[in-house]
Amino acid sequence: MNLLELSLEKPETLQRIAHALSSEVRLQIINLLNKDNMNVNQLAESLGIPVSTTASHVKILEKSGLINTELRPGSRGAMKVCKRNFDDIHIQLNNEENFMKKSQNHRYFEFEMPIGQYVNFEVAPTCGMANHDGMLIPADDPVHFYSPDRSKAQIIWTRKGYFEYKFPLLIPVGKNISSVQFSLELCSEAPNYDHNWPSDITVWINEVEIGTWTSPGDYGDRPGKLNPKYWSELTSTQYGTLNTWKVTDKNTTINDIYLSEVKLDDIGIFNHMFISFKIGVKDNAIHKGGINLFGREFGDYPQDIKLSIEYS
Repeated sequence: MNLLELSLEKPETLQRIAHALSSEVRLQIINLLNKDNMNVNQLAESLGIPVSTTASHVKILEKSGLINTELRPGSRGAMKVCKRNFDDIHIQLNNEENFMKKSQNHRYFEFEMPIGQYVNFEVAPTCGMANHDGMLIPADDPVHFYSPDRSKAQIIWTRKGYFEYKFPLLIPVGKNISSVQFSLELCSEAPNYDHNWPSDITVWINEVEIGTWTSPGDYGDRPGKLNPKYWSELTSTQYGTLNTWKVTDKNTTINDIYLSEVKLDDIGIFNHMFISFKIGVKDNAIHKGGINLFGREFGDYPQDIKLSIEYS
């Protein structure tokens, strides 16, 4: 068995490995490579994501040393073939003194917002919302999105428009913020479902556009892990992907892949008592494929919209 040994005595290596393993997509790549060596195109096809996105994830795994790649002749030129390096990883975490020196000045603020607690919205058919008990409002009638029942929603969808949320900023003014990140499960919105249904989904923080990500499709080939029985029996959206947008003093990333040049200074964290998070599809988007948002009781991931702030 090929074993990778890690410890707090080599924090840079540990951080590099942890970063590589922090993405669901990269974990799926490693799992695929458990079965056989694969090239980037094969990985992209198996994952149902663009080749360019797959290549970015492969580069991170390669840099960490978790996989090796080599160029081999292909039908259309050279192709990069990937191979897993290790069978197991052992991490020694008993060097408490060094760890405490590094972490004692850092604090983390986390807050989850139910998907139905939006403060502003714009929707258009097809649109609706549901929870474990059934549909919360009549389908395809935007006026019902003002209903107080929206607070109970566990899945929300619309073919165009946006949802805006405001998170309380419970951090003392003057603290040094290292990063702000939001994560949630989502996908495109197609009639019934369609895995090849791209949608350009944009995120704004405090009214500042931080970037656009193209969702590959609307997923419904299997029931979501958390879905109630009645929903699992429908031929409709079942699950999404868990995405994380992160803003630092350097740039903005999505799932640890570069997204834009927007930095912490650009989003004015302490300008208000709250942080505004807005997500939707712009009127001038190339792919107007709508959006599905999942709460902690629908889809595959037991979480709502999560805000995480690291500060010191």
